[in-house]
Amino acid sequence: MTPAQADFSSGLPPGARILVTGGSGFIGTNLVGAYRAAGLTVRNADMAQPRNTADSDAWSRVDITRIDQLREVVSEVRPTHVVHLAARTDLGGGEVSDYAANTTGVGNLLTVLAEAPDPVERAVIASSRLVCRIGYQPSSDEDYCPTTVYGASKVETERLVREAEDLPWVLVRPTSIWGPWFDLPYRDFFLSVARRRYVHPAGRRIHKSFGFVGNTTWHLHRLMVAPRSEVVGRTFYLADDPPIEVGDFANRISAALGQGRMREAPLPVLRALARTGDIVERAGRRAPLTSFRLVNLLTPMIHDLTPLTAVSGDPAFGLDAGVAMTVQWMHGQGLLDARPIVGGA
Repeated sequence: MTPAQADFSSGLPPGARILVTGGSGFIGTNLVGAYRAAGLTVRNADMAQPRNTADSDAWSRVDITRIDQLREVVSEVRPTHVVHLAARTDLGGGEVSDYAANTTGVGNLLTVLAEAPDPVERAVIASSRLVCRIGYQPSSDEDYCPTTVYGASKVETERLVREAEDLPWVLVRPTSIWGPWFDLPYRDFFLSVARRRYVHPAGRRIHKSFGFVGNTTWHLHRLMVAPRSEVVGRTFYLADDPPIEVGDFANRISAALGQGRMREAPLPVLRALARTGDIVERAGRRAPLTSFRLVNLLTPMIHDLTPLTAVSGDPAFGLDAGVAMTVQWMHGQGLLDARPIVGGA
């Protein structure tokens, strides 16, 4: 499939009305844009203004922890389809109650959808891969092992959704998604390559289930319109298949920037630098490498994407095309210098 064949109006009934909570976030910005480009009726419900100002007229300021605000937007839009992306996603919380958007907010949404006079045809609700630690292979959809409070809050998201028996729900666990409109931490990876600061562990090939956001939005659409028997009540990881190799990914980014290959360093050297970074961050400053980040880098992260591929088909965008589009967007946002982009169409 090519990008031109990724028709975001396909499979939706005439008059479909789509509500995207968290549509001002990274994935939401891309999804709202894709649906609007297809001429569909879309409403973005988010506390924050849209990242893409071209979609400001489709935005309603909504705090999902306020059930009255959710009731108002659902009553106005009368959505036939819902994609729930609104969440607190940082790792800075001390306890699950700090992540009210992921618990109270989800409960509010489920309540409002259940009481709406027009039942939705499909609700795709975002969880996170961090309901399990990196590298862990769960034995079932309800086999959890979060190592962060954020991950634990997303376990609660899933528990609430699974209890909503009358809602035609689909749970998705985005992995590491990158592309236009992204922010921390994956934008930093592109910037570290652009500034020649990324140093790969010498001799290590590290495979990860990452996903280009252009493909992720297509996956979300396909899950929203696939036959009910194939997706409702199921959980899907969102990523591109096959997994990327991190060193190869960095080299492709570097090539798109017109630069040479990335640098490499022996692992003991990187571990020493990471320990220095630990000290820097304990002093309240940002370090390019810490022990936590190094462990995450070294740990393979591969998810079974067979169920997703069966529903969504081949990706709309290949790796080089996604890298080129991302670098082009970063230039347009003033995040990079004016060096020309090469390759990758």
